Amino acid sequence: MTVPLKAGVLVADDHQLVRDGLRMLIDAAPDLEVVAVAGDGSSAIQLALDPAVHLAVLDVSMPKRTGIQAARELARRRPDLRILMLSMHDVHDFFLEAVRAGASGYVLKTIADRDLVEACRAALRGETFIYPETVRGLLREHLERSADEGAGDILTPREQEVIKLVAEGFTSDEIARELVISPRTVERHRENILNKLGLRNRVDLTRYAIRTGLVEP
Repeated sequence: MTVPLKAGVLVADDHQLVRDGLRMLIDAAPDLEVVAVAGDGSSAIQLALDPAVHLAVLDVSMPKRTGIQAARELARRRPDLRILMLSMHDVHDFFLEAVRAGASGYVLKTIADRDLVEACRAALRGETFIYPETVRGLLREHLERSADEGAGDILTPREQEVIKLVAEGFTSDEIARELVISPRTVERHRENILNKLGLRNRVDLTRYAIRTGLVEP
């Protein structure tokens, strides 16, 4: 993608104060301009399909769709779009998931005032933004990782979308409309998830979603 003289940026976060703060940081840069804001993952996807958006800055934890889920769909529907993730936590798994989903790395909210503009510019140039601490942590984890990859890899991306919406209290009909699938398909996904994870009901699913970071407690 050719970087424009002033790149259009989408900011997506479910907290108004955070959105306002990020907008001020980005708009203060002469080569960046916020052209759209979103409060949840689904809205972020729709707004980011606009060609005026060159870069999407997505919070990892959002209602309806996580930033990772939104990034994954946007990478499929708009492969030319650059994507950055925002997170409160320096968790190495977030970085790996973000890159797998099509993002150019992630920025910690706690030091966004220092790193966000630089990260935006790096993403627009097609570069990966990564903290040195994350590199060291990834190398350490790679050396220490056991053969057991954990339950998270058991679920498909679609099943992760379903479990997130179940945990957020959506009904099967509402989930079907959100994901553009039939209610029967939603129920089949729910049964598969329960069987794969050895869980019993919605309460167990919600606890799992919180524990794995799909929803905030």
